[in-house]
Amino acid sequence: MTKVKKEKVSEEGEEAGTGGTERSYQELIAHLNPIAQPLASKKLSKKLYKCVKKAAKVKNIRRGVKEVQKFINKGEKGIVVLAGDTLPIDVYCHLPVMCEDRSLPYAYIPSKVDLGSSAGSKRPTCVILIKPHEDYQEAYDECLQEVSSLPKPL
Repeated sequence: MTKVKKEKVSEEGEEAGTGGTERSYQELIAHLNPIAQPLASKKLSKKLYKCVKKAAKVKNIRRGVKEVQKFINKGEKGIVVLAGDTLPIDVYCHLPVMCEDRSLPYAYIPSKVDLGSSAGSKRPTCVILIKPHEDYQEAYDECLQEVSSLPKPL
């Protein structure tokens, strides 16, 4: 009986989450960290979510702070996507500096829940590294160009 109740709650939550993503972009921006710069626009966020989804399909992403940090240190190349609503900030505040040292492009998006779901996971994810691959090269190049052109914080 408890399982039935949990399923009903999760279904209602999913309906609110999927329908509210489009119009609640402004609400998501209101809950960002102070360090969430450069922030991807609504259009770029959508492109990044699609690129993450394609990369996850061919298992070509690194997800989570520990894994992303390890592979950045090893010299792996790609686009780093960070969630702007992660608290506490101390969890991942060192990653933008690591990306700048290794000249990796990075961008913040408003929601860790959306980032996790686009990666094919039920868990929210605060950091993802998208590696290049020939299956989604066009989408990757487009995202790479737009993320690289974002203004870097001072």
